Amino acid sequence: MTARVEFFFDLSSPWTCLAFHNLPGVLERTGTTAIYRPILVGGVFNAVNPAVYAAREQADNRRLRHSWKVLKDWARLAAVPMNFPSQYHPAKSVQAMRFATALEADQAALLKFARGAFASYFDRQENLDDPDVLEAVANAEGLDGASIRAAAGSDEIKARLRSNTEEVVARGGYGSPTIFVDGTDMYFGNDQLPLVEAALKRTPR
Repeated sequence: MTARVEFFFDLSSPWTCLAFHNLPGVLERTGTTAIYRPILVGGVFNAVNPAVYAAREQADNRRLRHSWKVLKDWARLAAVPMNFPSQYHPAKSVQAMRFATALEADQAALLKFARGAFASYFDRQENLDDPDVLEAVANAEGLDGASIRAAAGSDEIKARLRSNTEEVVARGGYGSPTIFVDGTDMYFGNDQLPLVEAALKRTPR
């Protein structure tokens, strides 16, 4: 059965962390499946949303400051640890997303790794761009961290990650997570998951 939901994601995004934890409830309530697609959110920002970088550089950005408060509120509601931001914020996520892309063909393994990587960065405040940390995360989830690390450095995986990133931009995405229902109905972020659920209930395939 083809998945009705596509979840394009980068592990460095706190809102993606929340959506990752909240999406399974939506899928269960709607009897729906999802496919998870790793992207490099920095590549998306560079292509279509450079205002993100400008906002980060504003010392007195009220909206950004308030977003941290709202983030903690959402995390509390979802019972997701959110020790953020850490000394590594904003994180480079190239290494992490190559690890994730190396697992894309095995969705169960990808979900295990992503869950562990989110906890590593947003709970334990570890370096998301350190291959040693990522290998340890994979091992802790019962995966072969060394093999994943080797695959993550291959040209094939690098090209796949670029392709995923270019695809989400071409389809209208501008950040992480970008969520598609039935191919063309696009949603963005954790706070739009109720809309995703409504769409799945409203438009049965």
